[in-house]
Amino acid sequence: MSAYLPTIGISMGDPAGIGPEVIVKALADPDIRRLGRFVIFGLNELLSYSADLAEMDVYWWRDQHERLRPYDHDVVVLDYDEFSCMGIDVKKPSKQGGIASMQFVQDAVTAAINRRIDALVTAPICKESWKLAGFGRWPGHTEMLAEKTRARRYAMMFAANPVSDGATSLIGPHKGLRVVLCTIHEPLFEIRNSFKIGTVFDPIDLAHQALKDWFGIANPRIAVCGLNPHAGENGQFGDEEERIIEPAMNMARSHGMDVRGPFPADTIFVKAAQGQYDLVVAMYHDQGLIPLKLLDFSHSVNLTLGLPIIRTSVDHGTAFDIVGKNRADPGSMKAAIRMACQIVTRVHERKLGTSAKEQAEG
Repeated sequence: MSAYLPTIGISMGDPAGIGPEVIVKALADPDIRRLGRFVIFGLNELLSYSADLAEMDVYWWRDQHERLRPYDHDVVVLDYDEFSCMGIDVKKPSKQGGIASMQFVQDAVTAAINRRIDALVTAPICKESWKLAGFGRWPGHTEMLAEKTRARRYAMMFAANPVSDGATSLIGPHKGLRVVLCTIHEPLFEIRNSFKIGTVFDPIDLAHQALKDWFGIANPRIAVCGLNPHAGENGQFGDEEERIIEPAMNMARSHGMDVRGPFPADTIFVKAAQGQYDLVVAMYHDQGLIPLKLLDFSHSVNLTLGLPIIRTSVDHGTAFDIVGKNRADPGSMKAAIRMACQIVTRVHERKLGTSAKEQAEG
């Protein structure tokens, strides 16, 4: 195991959601805490309340959020006490929840850009709360992060971890699944107005690089879904496969990528979960997320590709209906934290290896 310990920032998400609970439960695990140091952007009061519900002792150090600095402690809460008492009795979308969650994540992004944290893990926000707070132009974290970091190209990627015994999977053992989306938070009937060759090529390109740099896969095998039933069946059910998807795949192949398809979406995910492919390119949101969440609802991770920072996230929402009941499963938060630590460590070790090689050649 590497002795390198990354510093991971965690934004608490909507104060009225289950973010505080899953963060407290995830970081209470000694195996998770051994992976790095952790800085939480959120409300100490709500985190303490969640710990009390779970019958846990407070295990973190508290500081004012304006005083972010290097810490000797393994877990530090940067407290936004100006939002005190939020969330305990709210349990629904609110303007104040949108303001608070936006402040948490924007400060965390700034810290990541300034290299004061090595990666960002985000707890769930409520899109309706953001809209009520005046942030409706961003339908989610991904679009806001891309704008704030000035990313020219970006994509949503999801990963479900391998399951060997079926105990944590809805359908039993599988070898894991990675999915990247060509379109994100767009109404299904509007996709036809923005569906272009670049819409498909960019996610393929970004995912190919992420598989190499972040996951250590030297020669990624990428499968591409069709948009239409049976992948169009030679134009009988639409021509997007021939007119858009195949040219995008040819562009990727010309850049040396192993890209195959387009395949009917109702079969390719089975083959990928069996280990025949390292990633599936899905054309739209639910095409990719339904199979992934069916495979591993509680432990899948959301990653944002194309940013100048590393960001992972839970793959679930605020779950207002179970807030305050000590029922939230921290599995996805644990997986998001673990993946952030692994990616940062792999990038760090690769940089060290490149530096050593340059010195030897110099």
